[in-house]
Amino acid sequence: MIPRPVRTSESTIAEADAWADVLVRRRLLHAAVLAPTGQWLVQFQTDEPVRVLPGPADVVELAATIQHRIRSTRPQSR
Repeated sequence: MIPRPVRTSESTIAEADAWADVLVRRRLLHAAVLAPTGQWLVQFQTDEPVRVLPGPADVVELAATIQHRIRSTRPQSR
């Protein structure tokens, strides 16, 4: 397995917001909302509890984890 590259900059709210939007539109998350405190509230399915992510870096990390899981379970087409 190829390790993910290490980030050289901090994740921004705009980056986290863009990833949250993609995850919700692709139905990989049910909801992702930025709270006034800077925390993110995410819910995978409508019947699951809401998770609190401390900041934008956590949303970007969640997106990377979901993307990695999708790619690692996809059948090889090459």
